[in-house]
Amino acid sequence: MTAESLPERLAALEERVARLEAGPQTPRNETFWALEGLRERLTGQGQVLFTGALDLPTGEHYEWQQGAATDGLLEADWAEYAAAYSALGHPVRLTLLRAVLQGTRSAAELQETAGLNTTGQLYHHLKQLTATGWLNAEGRGHYHVPAGRVVPLLVLLSAVVPPGKPTTGE
Repeated sequence: MTAESLPERLAALEERVARLEAGPQTPRNETFWALEGLRERLTGQGQVLFTGALDLPTGEHYEWQQGAATDGLLEADWAEYAAAYSALGHPVRLTLLRAVLQGTRSAAELQETAGLNTTGQLYHHLKQLTATGWLNAEGRGHYHVPAGRVVPLLVLLSAVVPPGKPTTGE
């Protein structure tokens, strides 16, 4: 519970009730339909939200939604998360993650896909990805991206692809 005063809490509740009683509103801009839904639920300083529904080439289906309060994100120790971002900062690791999402799961296939000369090189990169939660080992020498990391990984990728750049290889 926040340290808001009773009048502030009452005013916030009255505003939410008024929005609910007004019923569904036509979005001001269809481009931002998800943002419009988030605005209806905003509290505090705001929130960020990402969501996705996708089918991988492997036939696996994922639906994921994750959000966080802005004030909590701004107060967090960002340095605590450097290792997870650092693990994504190498082209070989990104190649490995893409290959796993596309169905390549065995260490031998991953080594070939990434063009690595030694298993030592491969396991160095796999260790970085598993230690930070981007990959999980399943059985002996097989890997998968955990369900809770599939959409976030693709969100991070989409955040750095320049607007208007084709992502289909065209």
